[in-house]
Amino acid sequence: MRYPYAPGATGFLLWRESAKDWEVSAIAAQEPRLNEEINARECRLIGFDGTQMGIYVTAEAQRVADSQGLDLVEIAPNAEPPVCRIMDYGKFKYDQAIKAKQARKNQSKIETKEMKFRPKIDVGDYTTKKKHVLRFLDGGNKVKITIMFRGREMAHPELGLTILERLADDLKEMAVIESQPKMEGRNMHMLIAPLPSAVAAKKKKENEKKEEGNDHA
Repeated sequence: MRYPYAPGATGFLLWRESAKDWEVSAIAAQEPRLNEEINARECRLIGFDGTQMGIYVTAEAQRVADSQGLDLVEIAPNAEPPVCRIMDYGKFKYDQAIKAKQARKNQSKIETKEMKFRPKIDVGDYTTKKKHVLRFLDGGNKVKITIMFRGREMAHPELGLTILERLADDLKEMAVIESQPKMEGRNMHMLIAPLPSAVAAKKKKENEKKEEGNDHA
C-alpha cells in the first residue's frame, strides 16, 4: 500500500553501504522524501527484497514501485545519485513504533530508594531493614541510607558511622558505595548502588528458572 507523505513528521532512514549490502538505521530527524516528493532525476534503486537494481530514471523507479503497490523511499539523498528503496513504508513505520515501544517497556528504570536507621537500632530492626535494602538492590535501584540523630545523639556521630560501615560490609557482594557517609543537619547519609555483576547474576538466575519452568510445562 502506498504511504501518504506527511510533512512535518519525525524520523528518517539512514542507509550506509557495507561490504555486502545496505543497512538501515532509524534516526530522529525529518521524514525521507517519498514517491512524488523525490525530485532527483535519477536514483540508485534497491528492490523490495534488498536487491541492488542499478541506476534508474526516478520516474521509471516510481513506476516499478507502483506496479508492486509499494512506496519509493529516498533513503540516501546526499549520495550521487541518491539512493531509493522500494518498500512498504507504512508497515515499516508501524514496525519501528512497536519496537520502540517494546524497548521503552523493557528499559529498567533506576530509582533511588531510602532506608532510615536510628543510631541505637537493635539487632532485629537492623536485620529487617537490611532485608528491605537488599530487595531494593535486587530491583536494580540505588539506596540512600539515612541515620537519624536526636538530641544528645548528635554528639556521637561515630554511632551512625558504625552502622553504615557495618551495612556496607554486609552488602559488599551486592552493592558499592557511590557516596561516602556525610552529615547533613541532624542526619547522616550514604548512597549505595547495586553492583552490575550482582544484578546480571540475579537476572540470569531468574531466566534459568523461567526456562526450567517452560521445560516442565
